[in-house]
Amino acid sequence: MAVFTTGEAVALELPIARIPLRAAAFLIDLLIQLTVAWLLLIWILGLLFQSELDGAWLDAAALIMIVAVGAGYPVVCETLLRGRTVGKLALGLRVVRGDGGPVDFRHALTRGLAGLIVDFWVLGGFGAIAVITSLCSPRARRVGDILADTVVIHDRVRLPDPALAVAPPWLAEWTRRLDLSGLSDDLALPIRQYLTRCPTLTPQVQQSLGHDLATTVCRDLNIVAPAGCPPVHLLGALLAERQRRALDLPTPPPAPGYPMPVPPSNLAWHHPI
Repeated sequence: MAVFTTGEAVALELPIARIPLRAAAFLIDLLIQLTVAWLLLIWILGLLFQSELDGAWLDAAALIMIVAVGAGYPVVCETLLRGRTVGKLALGLRVVRGDGGPVDFRHALTRGLAGLIVDFWVLGGFGAIAVITSLCSPRARRVGDILADTVVIHDRVRLPDPALAVAPPWLAEWTRRLDLSGLSDDLALPIRQYLTRCPTLTPQVQQSLGHDLATTVCRDLNIVAPAGCPPVHLLGALLAERQRRALDLPTPPPAPGYPMPVPPSNLAWHHPI
C-alpha cells in the first residue's frame, strides 16, 4: 500500500502493483501486439508487392508499424480504457496519476513513448531498464511512470475510505457560507500536511507554520478568522469543507450549543495562537 494525496488534499491508500503481475500483464499485451504487427506486416507486404515499390518503402512501412504497434497500442488502450490495457484489464491492474486520479492522453503518450524508447525496446534491453527502475522505486515505477508521474495499482482490491479532515463543530456552519474557490490545490496540500504532522510538531513550530498558512488562506479567500480561533482549527475547518464539496458529501446537521460566528471580510489574519 502507498499513500496518495489527491488534488482535494484527500489521503488515499492504494495497493501498488509489483513486478510479477506487471510482467504477466506485459506478456499478454506483447502477444496481442505481435499478433497485430504480424497482420499489419502481411497487409503491408501485399500492398508493396502489388505496387512494385522498392525496399526503401518497405523499411519506412516497417518503422511506422513498429512505432504504431509498440507505442500506439498502450497509448490508445490506456486512453480509452482509463489506464488499462488488455493485459492490465485481465489481471486487475490500472495506471493512475501520482495523486491517485485517472490518467489522460498526455500521461498515456508519455508512458508509451518512454516504454518504446527507454524501458523495453530501443534502449531498454528487452525490459531490463524497466525492471531495474521498478526495483529501485518505492512505488515500483519504471522510467515512463516517473516521466508521466503515474503509478500502476491493483484495481480489484477494495480501497479503504479516504482520510478526511474534520471541522471543529463551532466552525462548521461558518465555513459552509464561504466561497472556497480561492483555496487552490497548491495551498490545500500543505494545509493537509500541516494538519497531519501537527501532533508531532513542537508548539513553536505549530504556531509558526499555522500562522503562516492561516495568513495565506485568509488573504487568498479575502476573509478573517473568528476572534480567538487558533490556526489549526481554522485550517481544519476550511479543508474539511473543501473536501466535503469536492466529494459531494451530504451536509452534516449543525452542532447543538455552538453559536455560528459571522464571517467578516476584507481583513487579514490577526489572531495567532
